[in-house]
Amino acid sequence: MASATSPRTPASPPQTAPSSLRRVVTASMAGTVVEWYEFFLYATAATLVFNKIMFPPSDDPYAPIIAAFVTYAVGFVARPLGGIVFGHFGDKYGRKKLLQFAIVLVGVATFLMGCLPTYAQVGLLAPILLVVLRFAQGFAVGGEWGGAVLLVAEHSPDKSRGFWASFPQAAVPIGNLTATLVLLVLSRTLSEEQFLSWGWRIGFWLSVVIVAIGYYVRTRITDAPIFLEVQKEIEESKQTRYGVFEVLKRYPRGVFTAMGLRFAENIMYYLVVTFSITYLSVALEVNTAEILGLLAIAHIVHMIVIPLIGGLADRIGRKPTYLIGVLGAAVWGFIAFPLFDTKNPFVIVFAISLGLFIHAFMYAPQPAIMSEMFPTRMRYSGVSLGYQVTSIVAGSLAPIIAVALLSAYGSYVPVAVYLAIAAAVSLVAVVSMRETKGSSLHELDRIDDARRAEAERVADRV
Repeated sequence: MASATSPRTPASPPQTAPSSLRRVVTASMAGTVVEWYEFFLYATAATLVFNKIMFPPSDDPYAPIIAAFVTYAVGFVARPLGGIVFGHFGDKYGRKKLLQFAIVLVGVATFLMGCLPTYAQVGLLAPILLVVLRFAQGFAVGGEWGGAVLLVAEHSPDKSRGFWASFPQAAVPIGNLTATLVLLVLSRTLSEEQFLSWGWRIGFWLSVVIVAIGYYVRTRITDAPIFLEVQKEIEESKQTRYGVFEVLKRYPRGVFTAMGLRFAENIMYYLVVTFSITYLSVALEVNTAEILGLLAIAHIVHMIVIPLIGGLADRIGRKPTYLIGVLGAAVWGFIAFPLFDTKNPFVIVFAISLGLFIHAFMYAPQPAIMSEMFPTRMRYSGVSLGYQVTSIVAGSLAPIIAVALLSAYGSYVPVAVYLAIAAAVSLVAVVSMRETKGSSLHELDRIDDARRAEAERVADRV
């Protein structure tokens, strides 16, 4: 076995059997569906429910919405912390164990949200409790993503990693779709008074059932052979380092490139699936149930195209695929909002679906790109840090900034310009990133070992 300071001897890495790989993909997706069902249930409830019952009333229709989005943003602030903590221990103890803990934590937080009192009942204590639970939810989701995608990426063949690793991404719109459908059914079967009084709580309480299913499925898989090899090295060699500080020291370019790639993608997603609800319901006064139905259709489109685009990234490369998404994001706002203004449901669903289709060109290849940036000993920390920190200044603020721009200017144009500027930031990251299509994670580990050995030889001479 290679020591912590000597490169590994090249060898043919063990291949995961197709049946085992499919089982890993299923387990990863099952948990991710649960996590994002609960996370996006909050996103939808923040727009349709929490702004009406968790905050003091206001003459400005946008004020309580902004307040609800601020609590929504708390989850994004918590996500990098969750990514750092889960990444550190996930690199040491394994992806599977941390993923099981994450799914339980987010499930408990979401169930308790369904039990919260309203502002009319307890005053300011209501939003305070909401913030606490939102933080716990965001902390768990922050650790979930890196572990879920790495569980698949580290099991995947080099030539098809983009395809297989995109499946956990496809689980996100499935979770979002599930949350949307639950709220759609409740909003159609209950009166508005019943829905706001107690009906919305049912969606949060249902988390108990799907958490149990997701947790069980994740007990049926193991960590990838490449991780188990490195884990053994970590246990036997006190000199092996991992965690957030090590990844920032050794691979800062990878971390900052990941952040840049994430910027436009994250902003665009929350403009499409969260701010669009506000624009359609408040600015255009479109019926809530109709909006949820249109979003459900768009989520199905998103779910289908993500693996297809993941496979495209294996064929034409990571950079060309991502570039298509970035350029599409730059123009989507100028196309979509005029289409929204028609109030035609077919046109609206086309505009939302177009946004998620463009988004998939950035979202689908992300797991493969980020996995191929870092060696195994710090991969969980590297991908979680690069992915989650960006959410603080991107996804968390996007709905707030968009609502503020709409309120201030009474026009969608500043919102479209905001997204175009975000796309320009990600364009810089795409141009500067290395093409990693078909690269070997084992070779990346050998290069990392060689670099560490050389650094220690230099340090000894000094």
